[in-house]
Amino acid sequence: MSYLPSFTIFEMDAWTVGIAIAAVALVALILKFINSQMRIKRKLNWMPHVPGWPVLGNALEFTDSGSFLTTLTKFNQKYGKNFFLQIASQNIIVITDYKLLEFVLSSNKVLEKSKNYNFLHTWLGTGLLTSTGAKWKERRKIITPTFHFQILEQFVDVFENQGKILIKKLEKEVGKDSVNIFPYVTLCTLDIICETAMGTSINAQDSKNLEYVASVKEMCRLIVVRGFSAFLMYDFLYKLSWEYPKEKKALKIIHSHTNSVINSRRKELEEEEKNAGTAVEDDSGVKKKFAFLDMLLKSSVNGRKLTDEDIREEVDTFMFEGHDTTTSAISFTLYCLTKHPEIQDKVLEEQKQIVGDDFNKPITHRDLQSMKYLENVIKEGIRMYPPVPFYARHVNEELTFEGHKIPKDVSLFIYAFGVNNDPDNFPNPEKFDPSRFEIIDGKSPYSYIPFSAGPRNCIGQKYAMLEMKSTISRIIRHFELLPSIPEHSVQCAAETVLTSKNGINIRLKKRNSK
Repeated sequence: MSYLPSFTIFEMDAWTVGIAIAAVALVALILKFINSQMRIKRKLNWMPHVPGWPVLGNALEFTDSGSFLTTLTKFNQKYGKNFFLQIASQNIIVITDYKLLEFVLSSNKVLEKSKNYNFLHTWLGTGLLTSTGAKWKERRKIITPTFHFQILEQFVDVFENQGKILIKKLEKEVGKDSVNIFPYVTLCTLDIICETAMGTSINAQDSKNLEYVASVKEMCRLIVVRGFSAFLMYDFLYKLSWEYPKEKKALKIIHSHTNSVINSRRKELEEEEKNAGTAVEDDSGVKKKFAFLDMLLKSSVNGRKLTDEDIREEVDTFMFEGHDTTTSAISFTLYCLTKHPEIQDKVLEEQKQIVGDDFNKPITHRDLQSMKYLENVIKEGIRMYPPVPFYARHVNEELTFEGHKIPKDVSLFIYAFGVNNDPDNFPNPEKFDPSRFEIIDGKSPYSYIPFSAGPRNCIGQKYAMLEMKSTISRIIRHFELLPSIPEHSVQCAAETVLTSKNGINIRLKKRNSK
């Protein structure tokens, strides 16, 4: 007796025809894809093309976060300041040339972020970072007042209080040959961003709310994984992968936390409105702190209050953009100071001029504003090590640049790491030299772009600078920063922000203070 399936001649013909149709459809799709690629490449024959494999293009050359920067820098040196490459279905123009940067970043036609930013939608929705068109303009208008100096001034106490906790944690590392400063700074900035964004601390530095902290880190990891994978970048394949359930779990925790805070604060504001006139002070008579969330809860668009989902998008965006970026900037700047004791001494001297001999003196907003040398040190740190080493825009309509065509559906990849380390923009770029920023006249705004530039520049850069000054100022007043033993060299990697594959290791020596 045979157990093989039996087909009639008609059934076999139907099965064969089905396979044939599927094969023809697949071939047609591949041919359509190839034809589209050739059309785009023809229009871009005015710039160098990086040779690649059929269909995959250059995807195999970007295997992990560490290879991305080294590969792009190698291409930059070999093919020039603008060049074309392909990663699977993505057509990318990598840009470090000043004129093309100015054209792109100043344009009101190239405001949409690249398709890779879609990976953020499940977490951030279409908030300020990922939105475009009318929605982006509305949100930008609503959020801009949040960064007024009078509101930023209220955040200084948060910076200071979380900085004190950071110092206590670091005191336990004094005398050790090496300490990776990055995770300590990460938890501090996470506490800062939570308190300033939502008005509540998650106490990450004291090892509380670890589930939330771990979920934020997991989402950041997954975004990077998708960005480097020629397969997981496609939603239908990603949802079949082992990574997708991890995203769902992390999002549930993150969104539940944010929703809980929003609901709680909304009820508090409603109570305050009922008791109008008593909401500005608490029971002790101290003026209440303003939080980013409060601005959103009180805002409206065309007379309509923002929904909880609208608010969550912006709060989560603020969380995503505001902690890892400052962590990267602070950590790499501290690392640079270990290599340059003469610059560190100048930073300390400036601190003494502001606080005197009392290194524990609370710092005010005015004090932070007066730290001009420290500001130049930070600017130089993020020049060499920009926290966001690249960002990208999507071309919605064909553009013309100096008589050349830039076709629709191409991604314009702004390689900030390359721009900030270009010797044409900064002579001897490998030298850590804060004095550069004493003579910059502002005539070339697109040669220094750690905060981007133009209409979609970083709305929170003043906030970030205050936070970085506050944190580094406190660390410098309490510790002498020394190279680790053995001396450490960072291995830069491009993840959601610039980080180092082997940590950012320094050595701490306690300073004498009152």
